Amino acid sequence: MTREDATCLFVYGTLRRDPRHEMFHLLAKHARYLGEATVSGRLFDLGDYPGMTWPDERKSVIGEVYEVDPTEWDRIIARLDEYEGCASSDPIPQEYRREIVPARLSDGTTVSAWAYVLNRAPNDTREIRSGDYLAWREGATR
Repeated sequence: MTREDATCLFVYGTLRRDPRHEMFHLLAKHARYLGEATVSGRLFDLGDYPGMTWPDERKSVIGEVYEVDPTEWDRIIARLDEYEGCASSDPIPQEYRREIVPARLSDGTTVSAWAYVLNRAPNDTREIRSGDYLAWREGATR
């Protein structure tokens, strides 16, 4: 898969499978769930949402991979970029950039997937050491 034809998306925070979240419904409608995955990186608590730095071979971020319908890619990714605050219309400096990362699926295969990566490492926030935002949010691992 090349940068030009990548339609997979690695999500690790508020876009993960959560029926209470409207953006999850956007992915559920226009993307195929490929499974849980990990990306080498670190995860941070930014208040109401997490942020990932990449790469960091010593740590892993847990998330999910979706394959977005290629005919819907431009529309869906534009909406997600807007949600993540990294659309071209958002003020600079933007908190995130969208970048291709290698995501390792639970069956051991690796796919190239777009992910929202922090533009700079957080200074004053806590690292989510488990790398799993949903478990951390529910208080299972801190």
